[in-house]
Amino acid sequence: MTEAISRPTKFRTAVDIGGTFTDVFVQRPDGRIVTAKYPTQADPIEGVLAGMKQAGVSWDDVEFFSHGTTIATNALITRSFPKIALVTTEGFRDVIEIRRGDRESWDPYQEVAPPFVPRRHRMTVRERIGYDGTVLEPLDEQQARDIARILRRREIETIAVCFVNSFTNPAHENRMAEILAEELPDVAVTTSSDVLPEIFEYERFSTTVANAALVPIIGPYARTLEARLAENGYEHDVLLLHSGGGVMTPKMAEKYGARLAASGIAAGAIASRHIARMCGYENSIGFDMGGTSTDVSLTDAGVLGTTNTWSVEFGYPICFPSIEVLTIGAGGGSIAWLDDAGSLRNGPQSAGSDPGPACYGGRGEAATNTDANLILGTVGTKLAGGVKELDVAGARAAIERIAAPLDLDVDTAAQSIIKVANANMADAIRLISIRKGHDPRDFALVGFGGAGPLHAAYLGRDLGIPTVIIPPHPGVTSAMGCMLVDIQHDITTMYLADAAEADLDHLTRSFEELQAQGRERLVAEHVAPTDMVFEYYLDMRYSGQWRAISVPVSMPLTDLGDVVSTFHANHLREHNFASEDAAVEIYRISVRAIGLTPRGDVAPAPLIDPADFTATPTEVREVLFPDEVARLRTPVYDRSSLPAGAVLAGPCIVDQLDSTTVVPPRTTARVDEWGNLILTYTD
Repeated sequence: MTEAISRPTKFRTAVDIGGTFTDVFVQRPDGRIVTAKYPTQADPIEGVLAGMKQAGVSWDDVEFFSHGTTIATNALITRSFPKIALVTTEGFRDVIEIRRGDRESWDPYQEVAPPFVPRRHRMTVRERIGYDGTVLEPLDEQQARDIARILRRREIETIAVCFVNSFTNPAHENRMAEILAEELPDVAVTTSSDVLPEIFEYERFSTTVANAALVPIIGPYARTLEARLAENGYEHDVLLLHSGGGVMTPKMAEKYGARLAASGIAAGAIASRHIARMCGYENSIGFDMGGTSTDVSLTDAGVLGTTNTWSVEFGYPICFPSIEVLTIGAGGGSIAWLDDAGSLRNGPQSAGSDPGPACYGGRGEAATNTDANLILGTVGTKLAGGVKELDVAGARAAIERIAAPLDLDVDTAAQSIIKVANANMADAIRLISIRKGHDPRDFALVGFGGAGPLHAAYLGRDLGIPTVIIPPHPGVTSAMGCMLVDIQHDITTMYLADAAEADLDHLTRSFEELQAQGRERLVAEHVAPTDMVFEYYLDMRYSGQWRAISVPVSMPLTDLGDVVSTFHANHLREHNFASEDAAVEIYRISVRAIGLTPRGDVAPAPLIDPADFTATPTEVREVLFPDEVARLRTPVYDRSSLPAGAVLAGPCIVDQLDSTTVVPPRTTARVDEWGNLILTYTD
C-alpha cells in the first residue's frame, strides 16, 4: 500500500455497519485505539452517530471518516429498491432474463430469480450502432420521447439505458439520457456506456441495471450522512468504502452506487492484508468469521485477489472490479442438523440474532456452533465483558436433540459439530487458495471477526498453515479496514488487439485518456495532485478465449514482451496450463486512479523478555477441545493484561470484549510488538 504524504493531527475514525452491530474503530492522535460496538439501527446513520458517541469522540475532533456499509447489499438481497425501468435497443428486451442460461445448481428445473426489471418496464427503441461504432440506424427520438411519457405515467423512479454496442460509440445512449432528463427531470438515469463501457451486453446490462437500482438509495443516504455529520461538527470528506478496496466521496457514490454492493466484505480483506504485512507476511489468507457467515480472502505477494465479475444474487453479475472474497454460511449462529441420511451437517442455515442460539435464552432451540463451544468450555458463560450470560442448560438441551439420533453423548456431539464447521471453513480456504494454484502452507492465516479466533488455530493445523495471526481487536477488524484505504477509481475501456502487433503509441494515448478521466474524478473529490497515483493494467487472453487475466504494466510503454511473459505465468498458476506459442491478445485496458489518504502509524510496543513475565489467569476451566478425548484444565487470560513479548503455552484461552481466542494443546501464542497474537504449533 502506498503511503500518503500528509499526517493526522486529530482523530481518525472508521465505522462499519453490519446486520447486527455497527462497529467503530478510532485512532487517537497519539496512536492509541478506541473501539465500540453499537446495535445497528433501522436508520443506519443513527447507529453511526450513537456508536461514535459510545466511543467518546466528538465530531469536531475528527479529521478523517471512512465508512463501510451493507445498505447496497441488503437492498439487492431484499430487492428493496425504487421502481426501475430499462430502455434498450429494439430486439434486446429480454437480454437480462435470457442471461447465459446457467443454473445455480445441477437441477435444470430450479429457476433463477426474476430480473430486477419486470418485462413490462423493459422498453425498446429503434437505433443501432455497429460493432465498430458506425451508426447503422439513427436513434428514433420521437419514439424515445413516447417511451419517456409512458414511464412517467408508470411513475418510474430510475432508468437504465443499455444499447447494443454502445461501448464503441455512446452517442445514442447519451442522447437517450438527454431526452429522459428533459421529459423526466426528477428520475435518475444511468447509461451503460458510462457505467461499464465493455463488450458482452448481458454483463453490461446487468451491471447497469444494478447501478440504476442502487443510485436512488445510495445517493440520498450519502448526502444525508454527509449533512448529518456536518451538523455535528465534522468538516472533512465523508469517504465510502467500495468493493474494489478503495473509497469514494458521496458525489461519486451518487453515480456509481453498485460499487458499494460489497462494501463491508472488502473491509475485512483489506485489514487482514495490512495486519499480515505488519507481521512480515506478504502472503496471507483472511478468515473473517462472524455470527452468520465466513468471508475468506487471499493476498499473494502483497496483492489482494480481485475479480471483475461477481454477484450479490446468482445470475445477475456486477462487473465493477472487486476484491475477491469467498463467503460461506458458517458462523457462530450456524445451525447443526441431520440430513435425510442421518449425517451431521452444519449451516448454511443460521439462528441469526432472532431467535439466536439456544444458549442466548431467547426463542432459539436449534443447536449452533456457539452452543457447542459453550458445552466444550471454549466459550465462557458470559459474553461481551459479562453483559450477556449464556444458558448452559438451553445449549445442552439443543445439542441433545442432535446427539440422540446419532447415539452420542452431548460432549461428543458438541465436538462433532465444531469439527464439521471447521471442515466446511477449511474447504472454503482450499477453494480460494489451492483451486487458484496457491499452496496454503506458504501463507499466514489472519483470523478475525467475533468467532474467527475460536476456530483459526484448528484451520491452520488442518491446512498445514504454519502461522496464525489474531489481530488486537478481532471483532472490529473490518471497521479498521475502512481506515486503511485510499480513494480509488477503476476506469476501463475495450481495446482488442494482438499483443505482438499492438501499436504502442496508440495504446499509450488510450491509457492517457483513461488517466485524464481518473484525474478528473480525483480533482472533483478534492485530491491534491501530489497525492494522486495511477496504476495501469492490460487484460489479456489467448486468442479465441473469452476469459481474461489482468496484468500490471509500467508507463511509458516501450515493449510488451515482459507483460506477455507475466500473462503466461499467471495463466499457468490460475488455470494450470500455459501455451507460450499461442497468440496473446489484449482485451481491455484499465487505469486505477488513486487519491492517497492520511495514514496513522501505530508505534510498536517494546518487547519484554518472556522469561520475566508470568501470566495470571482470570479463571481455570475444564475444556474439551475438539481433538481431545478428555477435558483439560485450561487457564483463561485477559488479553489486555498481556504485554508485547508475552508467550503462552497451550492449552489456554484468551478472552477480550469482542472475541475469544482458543490456543489448543501443542500450540504456542506470542504477543508481538503490534499487539497481535501469533499462534504457532509445537508438533
